[in-house]
Amino acid sequence: MPEQNKGRAKKSSEMERIKRELRKLAFGKANDCVKLALCEDVDIASLDLSLLTEIRKSEKGSVEIKLMDRSKVLEQLAGMADQGDERAERFLEALLKGMEDGA
Repeated sequence: MPEQNKGRAKKSSEMERIKRELRKLAFGKANDCVKLALCEDVDIASLDLSLLTEIRKSEKGSVEIKLMDRSKVLEQLAGMADQGDERAERFLEALLKGMEDGA
């Protein structure tokens, strides 16, 4: 029984971390992504680039940045809130499995 409680506590902790990261993606600022695209001397390690999905710079100097689709992230958060812990747990399990498969 104590093992089950530890497992639930760990999943709950991981789920809260995932929700926190999803909120950050949904409501975070893209300032650092723009800074990376436009500034010359930038300490990349100090930037929050979690919203950045793609960056391109053409030969002519134009810059294109693509950011995370916030509407999809918001849909995930809304679904987690509406469906409660069951859907959130399935999401967490799929995410963890994907991380294990990719490692």
